[in-house]
Amino acid sequence: MPNTNDGQLCERLPAASTITGPQTLLFAASTGIIVTNLFAPQTLVGLIGPSLGAGAASVGLVAMATLLGYAAGLFFVVPMADLAENRALILRMLLTAALAAAIAVFAPTIASLLIVLFVLGAACSAIQILVPIAASMAPPGEAGRVIGDVMSGLMIGILLARPLASLIADSWGWRAFYGLSTGALLLLACVLAFTLPQRRPQATSSYGALIASLFGLLRDEPVLRRRALTAALVMASFSLFWTAVALRLAQPPFGLGQRGIALFALVGAGGAVVTPLFGRAGDHGWTRSATIFCHLVLVGAMALAAWAGAFQSGASWLPLVLMGVSAVLLDIGVTGDQTLGRRAVNLLQPQARGRLNGLFVGIFFIGGAIGSLLAGIAWSWGGWPAVCAIGGTFGLAALLVDWIGGPE
Repeated sequence: MPNTNDGQLCERLPAASTITGPQTLLFAASTGIIVTNLFAPQTLVGLIGPSLGAGAASVGLVAMATLLGYAAGLFFVVPMADLAENRALILRMLLTAALAAAIAVFAPTIASLLIVLFVLGAACSAIQILVPIAASMAPPGEAGRVIGDVMSGLMIGILLARPLASLIADSWGWRAFYGLSTGALLLLACVLAFTLPQRRPQATSSYGALIASLFGLLRDEPVLRRRALTAALVMASFSLFWTAVALRLAQPPFGLGQRGIALFALVGAGGAVVTPLFGRAGDHGWTRSATIFCHLVLVGAMALAAWAGAFQSGASWLPLVLMGVSAVLLDIGVTGDQTLGRRAVNLLQPQARGRLNGLFVGIFFIGGAIGSLLAGIAWSWGGWPAVCAIGGTFGLAALLVDWIGGPE
């Protein structure tokens, strides 16, 4: 993270800390391993709820807990990277995450599981400390390439989280996922303990002042507020869909088990491959029109999902294809909005880029947590049609923000 003009930090790294290819791969793999814990619960809710005696209205809380914890970690834990030595902080966070995952294996009630998943999500915000370390190790002029390579690991982790969790749960139950996650996090902590360089920030302000500066940035940057708001809205729709779709796919005419849901999640994630196209659209000055397109695609995706879910009998291939297409379109709309939003936010204040990114990511993960919470409520209240209606409303709200917002 560059030195800020308010003297918040000046990082110190060893002279011989230029990142290598294997180190870049390690950073990418680390972010991918950690992030699976955030999205896996979305596909496990159909198993977790009944096993812990939770009703349909409560299962959305399971998917919400880790996302809300992650947002809390971004706001209140990640800023400590500007005050404390980063390697030690990351290791503590990974050990905390491993402990939380281990406790989740034996959680006896839904309330106890929600608490440990919140802690797990907060500890997983170590991702946003790892990425700046990788960038600081990049050769001059190659920080963008290194960040892109590391973030590719993050994206792969997000895409594989749901199908991986479904396959593990299908074979050994949902608790097995957290058991395997515990082992993976402990192994990762051991590897990083011997490979991460030390990163010592030289802070001249207190933790409280650092947190207070976040509110100042949010107040002073209208582009940040607008882009974070639309990202939160589309992430709410995304989480709503992926938390509830496992429940719908288990019913007729689909009748899918965990293995089938895993394959569906893998196919649905294919929409993320168009992410680079939206980055190029932003570079060509098409941010506003591309953003509107993303939100229109999202609304269309929820309408198509509602149609697919309306089938109750007959051959399952047609509604399954329609549902798959809707999932791909949804991913296109969400990843496009977030790619364009990240680009716009990163152009605002280079000296505050870390805090700006923390605010942007934290706010849209709050949106994701709200969507997961509403999934259980909507499913209990009105079934799949209610889920799609609320998801489409989030997309329409994003279009409203586009309409009243100014150029970027």
